[in-house]
Amino acid sequence: MNQGHDDKPIQADKRCNLRAPILVRKVRVEENRRVFFGYAKNLSRGGLFLATVNPLEPGSRVTVELTLPPFGTRTLTCDCEVVWKRPYQARSPHEPGMGLRFVDLDDEDAAAIDAWVRQQDNAS
Repeated sequence: MNQGHDDKPIQADKRCNLRAPILVRKVRVEENRRVFFGYAKNLSRGGLFLATVNPLEPGSRVTVELTLPPFGTRTLTCDCEVVWKRPYQARSPHEPGMGLRFVDLDDEDAAAIDAWVRQQDNAS
């Protein structure tokens, strides 16, 4: 196993899908019809991280609408489940938000996400 300069083992990223940031046009919380917008980081075919100072509780369900760039070419709407949250903490270096898992993403939309994320990865 590789060792870092501080003698701590280097851990591999266990994520199996490539990820890229994207603007989320709409997040709808079903129980109270609340709608908000956000910035998603780490979009992949499995889900996304949504930056927000008011993350929902794990187990909550939301409907997410996002458009893959170039703007307006493909809008995806999918039900998601909150799988984890990171509340706002003033001294934390980590952005507050929540991890969302796609619940009903169809194969065509998953393939479109994969293609877009690969394109972003190749551009960087």
